[in-house]
Amino acid sequence: IQAESKQTQELYGIGDDRCDHFARQCLIARRMVERGVRFVQIYSGGMENQRSWDGHSDIEGNHRQFAGETDKPVAGLLTDLAQSGLLDDTLVIWCGEFGRLPIAQTGNKPGRDHNPHSFVAWLAGGGAKGGTSYGATDEIGYKAAENKMHLNDLHATILHLLGINHERLTYKYNGRRFRLTDVAGQVIQDVIA
Repeated sequence: IQAESKQTQELYGIGDDRCDHFARQCLIARRMVERGVRFVQIYSGGMENQRSWDGHSDIEGNHRQFAGETDKPVAGLLTDLAQSGLLDDTLVIWCGEFGRLPIAQTGNKPGRDHNPHSFVAWLAGGGAKGGTSYGATDEIGYKAAENKMHLNDLHATILHLLGINHERLTYKYNGRRFRLTDVAGQVIQDVIA
């Protein structure tokens, strides 16, 4: 990492106490992609003292901390991939496993519980349509209301962007073939460039 230019290190936030750890992960990910590694996962949260994005209490402080740790490094990664031309062939996905309720739980430092009815994910590069927002929740942010996308649809779309036909990707269980995207998963064309 020290061999990278000072400008590149600053782009990612290396040396910034708030985001240095995640910045290093992002820069290493870029270097892996440059060398042809086909799948790279960067994980935020849950490592050091089991801190995580799971903001059941003090969600404001929790998300301020984790957004502060990840915002600059992710922007640096996307900028660096775009400047080098790698973003065209690299799909970047940011998501968690569920959303959060739109209302705070009570207590001294309120948090928000899990919400399986709506969540946010974003895709960049790799054939995803930039600047596109797809879907919307109801007026309080509780559940998907417009352009609903099931998780199977997200998986089908990601697989499509990776060049994999989700309808042919199957696994055998108890003598029967199953699809990762189940029978209802559809590629969402509106998010594809």
